[in-house]
Amino acid sequence: MAQRRNFTDQFKAKVALEALRGDKTVQEIAAKHQLHPNQVSTWKRQAIDGMADVFSGGKQSGPTEAEVKELHAKIGRLAVENDFLSEGLKR
Repeated sequence: MAQRRNFTDQFKAKVALEALRGDKTVQEIAAKHQLHPNQVSTWKRQAIDGMADVFSGGKQSGPTEAEVKELHAKIGRLAVENDFLSEGLKR
């Protein structure tokens, strides 16, 4: 069975940029780099989809790990307070 080839991110970006330029067809680029044309198209699509992240200014779309830990701690404190207050109401 043939071994799977792994490509660096730089190589993928180079091929995707070449495809985005439009100077050559996808088939020509694939032949030049010994790739399947579908792979070139996939990398091109991923480059287009990820383009907005380049201009986001480093902003993350979701919470950071530190924020998640802080929120979990806050939930724990609130749960303890809730339990304490509910015990006081039962008396």
